[in-house]
Amino acid sequence: MEFTAPAGENLFDKAKIVGKPTRRIDGPLKTTGTAPYAYERHDVAADQAYGWVIGSGIAKGRIASMDLDEARAAPGVIAIVAATEHKPVGTSDFNYAPLFGGREVTHYHQAIAVVVAETFEQARAAAHLIRTQYDRADDGAYDLEKIKDGGAIGTGFSGEKLDSKRGDFDGAFADAAVKIDATYETPDESHAMMEPMATIAAWDGDKLTLWTSNQMINWGKQALGSILGIPAENIRLDSPYIGGGFGGKLFVRADAVMAALGAKAAKRPVKIALQRPLIANNTTHRPATIQRVRIGAGKDGKITAIGHECWSANVTGDSGEDGTQQTKKLYAGANRIAASYVAKNDLPEGNAMRAPGEAVGHLALEVAMDEMAEKLGMDPIEFRIANEPHSLPSDPEKKFSERHLVRCMKEGAERFGWAKRNPKPGQTRDGRYFTGIGMAAGYRGGPTNKSGARVRLEKDGRITVETDMTDIGTGSYTIIAQTAAESMGVPLEKVSVELGDSAYPVSSGSGGQWGAASSTAGVYAACVELRRKIGEKLGMDGDTATFANGAIIHDDQTAQLTDAGELTAEGVIEFGDFKQGYDIGTYAAHFCEIAVDAYTAETHIRRMLAVCDAGRILNPLSARSQVIGAMTMAAGSALMEELAVDTRFGFFANHDLASYEVPVHADIPHQEVVFLDTLDPVIAPLKAKGVGELGICGPGAAIANAIYNATGVRVREYPITLDKLIEGMPAV
Repeated sequence: MEFTAPAGENLFDKAKIVGKPTRRIDGPLKTTGTAPYAYERHDVAADQAYGWVIGSGIAKGRIASMDLDEARAAPGVIAIVAATEHKPVGTSDFNYAPLFGGREVTHYHQAIAVVVAETFEQARAAAHLIRTQYDRADDGAYDLEKIKDGGAIGTGFSGEKLDSKRGDFDGAFADAAVKIDATYETPDESHAMMEPMATIAAWDGDKLTLWTSNQMINWGKQALGSILGIPAENIRLDSPYIGGGFGGKLFVRADAVMAALGAKAAKRPVKIALQRPLIANNTTHRPATIQRVRIGAGKDGKITAIGHECWSANVTGDSGEDGTQQTKKLYAGANRIAASYVAKNDLPEGNAMRAPGEAVGHLALEVAMDEMAEKLGMDPIEFRIANEPHSLPSDPEKKFSERHLVRCMKEGAERFGWAKRNPKPGQTRDGRYFTGIGMAAGYRGGPTNKSGARVRLEKDGRITVETDMTDIGTGSYTIIAQTAAESMGVPLEKVSVELGDSAYPVSSGSGGQWGAASSTAGVYAACVELRRKIGEKLGMDGDTATFANGAIIHDDQTAQLTDAGELTAEGVIEFGDFKQGYDIGTYAAHFCEIAVDAYTAETHIRRMLAVCDAGRILNPLSARSQVIGAMTMAAGSALMEELAVDTRFGFFANHDLASYEVPVHADIPHQEVVFLDTLDPVIAPLKAKGVGELGICGPGAAIANAIYNATGVRVREYPITLDKLIEGMPAV
């Protein structure tokens, strides 16, 4: 099916199942501990051995030697695959840092060996017997502040250069009546997902099967073929349940590669879960940024110049964290620049983490907007509304598909009680606390990718859906089941959904906020083909017939679906070029109330609100969960999360869940989420956009702005910890 024009009225506009709050159909499995996660697939291959991955003890240099004799002689050891004895594995388009092999060390905790043994404990014990000698390089680059000026314009995931200009920014900024020029810093961050990277690998001749935890099945299959030097068609990935990914499992990591190599060496299946201390350094993280935002405006509050520059670093030196993306979209201004510079460093690989770029970009832009509003003497919401664009600010020829940001801000202000806010900072007390309210706007793109599915009508009238789409806790099982049930006119309980297996048709996968819109459209495309086959079998026009209550109805003819017998159809949704004329985005207004202890400067969140404009909401129950989860991650970014870099030796020192602090229940109070009743016919047949990343774009800045409103202390270096506040706190 080709989607070549905006969707008109269709069956989803009169939906009985899609769009209704629906409990997750996979919920009982997860809450009873019976959902099959990767490391727990004990029944998929007999005689599984255990692998323990060893990470490099240096960040840059060379392995001089590895003494493996004592480890090989240890009890239970079956095989050891070591970098000194194995040529480097191949590369792929989806991985920046090398995953294994050879003596060269690119980053700390790079995989240098895997020990395979009969038990987990034996593998771990033997690994500690390996003695590795290194030639450590003393010229490692680990400090962004010191290397940022050597950076060059970065490239995006599609290879585009990350810089844009329009008008005369320098002249307009110099002439502006009111202006700010501020620098903001965000640290390296960890995905900190609950389920570690984990894989069970088994060979059958030259065929390889991996039961793994991966968000993008087809990407992973293609990447592994390139990395291992075998045909991708000889590889099967199976990943039906994923215990969190946040982008960290978009790409194949060392667990999959080392399990495959270990299984080949051991001649039996091998299972590996990366130990928690290895995950921060061995896998990927969100890179740190230094961002400069300049805004110039007239005294009427209209922006005349807006510039956003971002510096980050990565092992490749050409793909970092582009914090400028939302600045090209959110506010009007005829004269503008946006540029993202990337330097080369020797830290572990930086790669996608939930809303890459925008999540940290909002932490700079949306605070700068508040600072500018204060200079102008304007209400922050009114300042934003005054600069609402009519078309894409960085490319005025491109129009918005649907954009209701102003409505988000106005409805949010009414719901949150914005009018009661004291605009003068440091003036509102509640007992021992200074209290404040802040807000921020949010933007995240609404992309779509080609996506396919297979749909089968069973003899008993049930519908089975098969697609390699994944569920990373986002509710994919449920929204796909809702889509199929709506399309085929059967109750939800008569739909079965099978996900995450590369034997199924290739889907969009989960990432980039494209999964929901793309995968459901692919399932709809397959259902259209199945409707046609059913109609043909029963002598009706499946395109114009009505499917309801387990029957097909056309003119004066009615037949039960079971009359058609067993039928199977496949479909693929492909998106036409017409969408290139639109900017398809999702929007939000975020609000937060903060209490800061007057004596200790400890910050407590009291309440949060997100008002979201994201097209049709396929399942309000799971969509709300996505947004509050993202709001919680944003709170972590604003207040506590930071991978601490040891700039002497080039590694993240707090590489575990004990010292890398993330929000817990006590940190997060009531969160309210409101979805607007807007549809976007440009994005897909279901007129639905994703929300999984929109929720992290803006809440952190709302928290920062609330802290300033409470205390009068403006902190531009995240996370905003009490040591950065306490000296500037108002006198008690």
